[in-house]
Amino acid sequence: AERTFHALRASHPDPLALRLAHLLLSPTHPAAPMAAVLLRRLISPGSQAFVYPALAPATQSSLRALLLSAASSPGLSRSISKKLSDAVAELATYLLPSGSWPDLLTFLYKSVASASSPPALQESALNTLARLASHLAAGFPDLHALLLAALSHPSSTDVRVAGLNAAISVIQSLPSAADRDRFQDLLPAMMRALAESLNCGNEGSAQEALEMMIELAGLEPRFLRRQLPDVVASMLQIAEAPGLEDGTRHLAVEFVVTLAEARERAPGMMRRLPRYVGRLFAVVMTMLLDVQDEPAWYAAVSEEEDAGETGSFVFAQECLDRLAIAVGGNTILPVAAELLPSYIGAEEWKRRHAALMTISQIAEGCAKVMTKNLDQVVGMVLNSFNDPHPRVRWAAINAVGQLSTDLGPELQNKLHHVVLPALASAMDDSENPRVQAHAASAILNFSENCRPEILTPYLDVIVGKLLLLLQVWKPNGARRCFDRFSVSCRFFAGTLPKVL
Repeated sequence: AERTFHALRASHPDPLALRLAHLLLSPTHPAAPMAAVLLRRLISPGSQAFVYPALAPATQSSLRALLLSAASSPGLSRSISKKLSDAVAELATYLLPSGSWPDLLTFLYKSVASASSPPALQESALNTLARLASHLAAGFPDLHALLLAALSHPSSTDVRVAGLNAAISVIQSLPSAADRDRFQDLLPAMMRALAESLNCGNEGSAQEALEMMIELAGLEPRFLRRQLPDVVASMLQIAEAPGLEDGTRHLAVEFVVTLAEARERAPGMMRRLPRYVGRLFAVVMTMLLDVQDEPAWYAAVSEEEDAGETGSFVFAQECLDRLAIAVGGNTILPVAAELLPSYIGAEEWKRRHAALMTISQIAEGCAKVMTKNLDQVVGMVLNSFNDPHPRVRWAAINAVGQLSTDLGPELQNKLHHVVLPALASAMDDSENPRVQAHAASAILNFSENCRPEILTPYLDVIVGKLLLLLQVWKPNGARRCFDRFSVSCRFFAGTLPKVL
């Protein structure tokens, strides 16, 4: 079929294009979906099969008319409608700069504005408008009113989401802040469209809308500033809702984190909302509880150390790091200080683990403020070296390693006398080789920011333990986990006898 398509494209492009377009007028025809795909290839400027410029003028005119006629055909499936909308948008990007498709603007306007337009046609037209906003927004009649009507469509969630898509694309396409501000009053309707998608159980549409909102937050954060508390509060409600899919909640968190990161475009917006930063921080910390006590973790034979970690856990780690860097220690540390004690003192090991992982993740962004509270921060972590659960002890060691990197050399200079003995002691945890290995790695992290005279008194003990562990674990085949011992020993001793 592919060979036939290319042969006809080369020898008879005009009848091929027209035949494919005519097939779309019969959307129930079994070949209609494939016709939409092939036709898009013929009229998309980015396609290797692009032939539109080579078609006869009469064919071009007929093809444009057939595309718009097919787009308004009753009974068009959602799949074909999407393909057709994409094809129209692709061709329009080629024609509109030269003003060669004036009928398209009229068609899209009538499709969106007419009370008799079926929801499917309105949705398709709005999606096409979203793709072409940079070409059409300036000359589109009654655009503000049409977008508001679409966002408030009485019966179709799909039209409301398509309206949201179009509104965001239009806002981003406008050249000045003054132009964008004329659409400020659409924000409540945009947020309602998102909420209604969730209330109807249509999380797929809601996730599409959230992705669009994230794009808006990253590119045009100032557009949100007048209604920032309401918008952020709505997103946090989504993030806090336990009945929603993880993907939906993650997108809501991503929106707020993206907004916090938009420092150059909108300096300090999120720092002015410390209460909401606290809510976001609390939500993300709960995601760190999504970790399982995986038996493979204890075996210490796998290369990865993330056995039992879920997508939510990994996502939460990343968000804490980004948030702390974005808003800084003066905002984050008071929030953390309020939440961490209840976690670190909890009976459930996952909560204690989450507290320590939080400290690791925020250290880089809070380094200046944390350095002023070294004794308190490091003391909290070192207390967990004796935790009854091995994964909590591992997290405590991990935190020390991260703090040694982010808070050094102040940490090394001031607290070496408590940190190095604690790490050396952790290397005696023979029942948990993963913990032992991580203690060696943390010692290496500590040493990289440390003056030689500080290390010298501890070298005999540390190197002796490292060499002993290498010999002990060699017969058990846990080489991959203990390769780090080799690195540590070379660092400390300069030359490591070949024991592996």
